[in-house]
Amino acid sequence: MLKLRYTSSNKFLLLFFLGCYLSSCVSKKDIVYFQNDVIDQEKVSNSFKTIIKPDDLLQITITALDIEAVRPFNLTSVNYAAASNAAVGQATQQNYLVDTNGEIEFPVLGKIKVGGLTRDETINLLKSKLSPDYIKDPNVNIRIANYKISVLGDVNRPGSYNIPNERITILDALALAGDVRISAQRNNVLIIREEAGEKMQYRVDLRSNKLLTSPVYYLQQNDVVYVEPNYASVQSASSNSNTTLFISLTGLIITIVSLLTR
Repeated sequence: MLKLRYTSSNKFLLLFFLGCYLSSCVSKKDIVYFQNDVIDQEKVSNSFKTIIKPDDLLQITITALDIEAVRPFNLTSVNYAAASNAAVGQATQQNYLVDTNGEIEFPVLGKIKVGGLTRDETINLLKSKLSPDYIKDPNVNIRIANYKISVLGDVNRPGSYNIPNERITILDALALAGDVRISAQRNNVLIIREEAGEKMQYRVDLRSNKLLTSPVYYLQQNDVVYVEPNYASVQSASSNSNTTLFISLTGLIITIVSLLTR
């Protein structure tokens, strides 16, 4: 029976594999959220404002005591069958698409610039155009029908998610996606957001309490959250196809070195 001697070459190989194993280990500080970084509590805010952007689908409802006066401003839409040209299904509230110029085409009033305005500013703008010429004391309700965010990368359930209440934090988004995987980088999460027609990039550290004061703590419609895999995960993915060959070659090298040093 062939007996392997404990030589300097064997020792070197053992130390090499031990180093590889230890380098793959992670500490608690690399995983845990909200570690004890000092933050300015005055900068922590629960306020959030929805900004109207191009490609938003706005559902706008006008109400007032005079029902007949508001009727022209609350249009409905229906689908028609191609063969009979008859209406199919129930009528639904018409949505208004915000075009690339930030404008909507509203009944009677025509084109209105709403891009870049908050919800409250848009409501006040419509009220000023409706009252008093068309409606006395109108009430305006606005919601974004296609409000969604996307979560991609090293999470358990990547995808796009519709947000009916139009209020979501980055933590809520990650929870919808099943949280980040153990192999994810928590200190360099990317948020891509469109601002004034430009794509902006923000980086946040989930391990830090300072996340609570980030300008992207509250997400906006169409934001994209991307979670990068860590270095070990990337290396593992790139080497999976060669793992068997590597193990075989390593065993062969150890055997050869042992024979040569007998």
